Amino acid sequence: MTSAKTTLTPALVGLFALACGVVVGNLYYGQPIIALIAPDVGLSKETASLIVSLTQIGYGLGLLFIVPLADRTENRRLTLVLLAAAFLSLLMAAVATNGILFLIVSLLIGLATVAVQVLIPLAAHMASDEKRGQIVGNIMGGLVLGILLSRPLSSLIADHFGWRAVYFTAAAFMVLMGGLLALTLPSRQPEHKVTYVRLIHSLTVLWRAHPALRLRTLFQACMFCAFSLFWTVAPLELASRFHLTQTQIALFALVGATGALAAPLSGRLADAGHTVKATFGALAVGAAAMLITLLPAMRGVIVLALLGVVLDFCVQMNMVQGQRAIYALDPLSRGRVNGIYMAGIFTGGAIGSAVASTLYESGGWEYVALAGGLAPLLALVVFVMNHKRA
Repeated sequence: MTSAKTTLTPALVGLFALACGVVVGNLYYGQPIIALIAPDVGLSKETASLIVSLTQIGYGLGLLFIVPLADRTENRRLTLVLLAAAFLSLLMAAVATNGILFLIVSLLIGLATVAVQVLIPLAAHMASDEKRGQIVGNIMGGLVLGILLSRPLSSLIADHFGWRAVYFTAAAFMVLMGGLLALTLPSRQPEHKVTYVRLIHSLTVLWRAHPALRLRTLFQACMFCAFSLFWTVAPLELASRFHLTQTQIALFALVGATGALAAPLSGRLADAGHTVKATFGALAVGAAAMLITLLPAMRGVIVLALLGVVLDFCVQMNMVQGQRAIYALDPLSRGRVNGIYMAGIFTGGAIGSAVASTLYESGGWEYVALAGGLAPLLALVVFVMNHKRA
C-alpha cells in the first residue's frame, strides 16, 4: 500500500534523478585518487586497488541482501537509513588514518549506496503504466550522469584541496539529499509480509521463473562490461598517448556524459512499443563503435570522445529498455527484480574494470577495443536468438 501522495510531478522526478546521480557517485569518487589515498593511510601499491574492489563488492552485496527489503519495508524510511549510513561511512573515510579501517569503510560505502536502487523501483511504482519507461529513463539519466561526473569531480577536488576533501564533500552531499528526500519523498509500505529469509530465498525463485529477467540481465551486463572497459582505460590512453592533463581528462569525461541523454529517449521508445528495435540498435551500435576503433585512422582524441558519447548512449538505451521490461514482470517484486538486474549488471562492469588494465598493458588499445566490442556483440547474438522472450 502507498500513501495518498503518489503523483510524480516533474519536480519530484527531477529530485529522484538528482538523488540517484549524487548518491551513486559514492561508488566512483575513490577510483581516480587511490594513488593519493593509499600512502596516506598506509596501504601498499598492491593493496590500493582493494579500495575500489571492496566498494564494488559492498554494492553488490547490498543489491542482493538490502535492496530486496524494498519489497517489505517502508521505502522512504529504508532510503533515509541508507543515506544516513552512507554519510557516516564517508565521514569515517575522510578522517581514517589506518589502511584496514579505510578498506572496511570502503565496503560499507558500497553497501549504503544501494539507496539509489530503492529509489528507482519506488519511482516505477508511482508511475503510470503509460509513462513508466519515460519516468525511469529520466531518472536513469541522472544516475548515469552521476557515474560519469563523479570521477572528474573527485580528481578536481583532490587536486585543489586534497583527497580527504572529496569524502567530506560526498558526506555533505548525503546530508543535503537526505534532507530534501525527508521533506519530499512519499511513503510506500509494500504489501509483502514474508520473513527476510524467505524474501532472500525468493531471489532464486524469481531468477528461475522469468526468462526475460535472465536475458535482460545478460544483455546489460555485457554492455556495462564494455562501458567499464572504456572508462577505465580511456584516461590511461589519453594521458599516455595524447599527454592530456587531469583537467583535460575531466573535460573529456564531461563530453562523454552527454550520452546520458539517451535515457529519457529510451524510456519514450519503450513506452511506445519499440523495445525490440531499440535493444537491437543499442547492442549493434555499441559493438560497432568499439570495434571500429581497431582501425588506425580511428584513434584520435575526437574519435575517442565520440566513442564515449555513443557508448554511453547505447548503454543507457539498453538499460532503460531492460528496466521497462523487468518492472512489468511482477509489480509486487520490483525491488527484488531490480536488485537481481543491477547485481548482474555491476558484475559485468566489475569484470570489465578488473581486466581493463591487464588488456591495456598486454595489447594496448587494440585489446581493449576488441574485448569491448565482443561483449555487446555476444549480447546481440543472444538477443537475436531470444528476442521474443526478452
